[in-house]
Amino acid sequence: MAIRTVVWGENVHEQKNKVVAGIYPKGMHTCIADALNSDPGITATTATLQEPEHGLPVARLAETDVLVWWGHAAHGDVKDQIVERVAEAVWSGMGLIVLHSGHFSKIFKRLMGAPCNLTWREAGERERLWVTSRHHPIAQGLPEHFELEQEEMYGEPFGVPDPMETVFVSWFQGGEVFRSGLTYKRGAGSVFYFRPGHETYPTYHDANVQLVIRNAVKWAYNASPRVQNVTSAPNVPVEVALEPIVERGPRLHHAGEEGFR
Repeated sequence: MAIRTVVWGENVHEQKNKVVAGIYPKGMHTCIADALNSDPGITATTATLQEPEHGLPVARLAETDVLVWWGHAAHGDVKDQIVERVAEAVWSGMGLIVLHSGHFSKIFKRLMGAPCNLTWREAGERERLWVTSRHHPIAQGLPEHFELEQEEMYGEPFGVPDPMETVFVSWFQGGEVFRSGLTYKRGAGSVFYFRPGHETYPTYHDANVQLVIRNAVKWAYNASPRVQNVTSAPNVPVEVALEPIVERGPRLHHAGEEGFR
């Protein structure tokens, strides 16, 4: 079965900026989805901020193997209820790929538990991405390095937790470097952050960038059934303990009562 992937885009710059609209006339989300659909092992659809429930109702997330997320100007417009819904899906086993300015998205900061801040400069600099983990599945089929002629600079320090793996490191013409491809595990879900993707440059038309995202979707895919009730914290009665025990001492909670959250 093909990996069911949803590409989420806030779809704001494409509607307001002529440069972005010219590069991505059908939206960045559609460009990315088209690149994913070129692989017979992936079936990609799209969702946007403007749709009801941001295009991510419970039933759709339940049928999504991997979610790809791009946001920038409208992070604050994403409803907290949807953020928690996506977080629970990741904890349950859904893969998540966060792109470029999605480092400041509510969902990425929620899962990282960190500010996710960085330095930046918009000057159309050349970016050289080095593969730092040659045998990683996300780097399969890539040269040892590749270049993007124009990109926005992101610079260290990057305010994220230490990753499981650093797959790419970027160098920019101005001299900065940045950890551009980071992997994480959150609950049963795999998370990959990939840096390139500034909207005024044709980054998502680049063959190497498209290959990275396709590889990342396959890496993040979890074939196991979703973990159910991933946020539940049941009060286990004495009488069902695996070993016989006798209750001792005073209680704070009554039998069957839920704990405080």
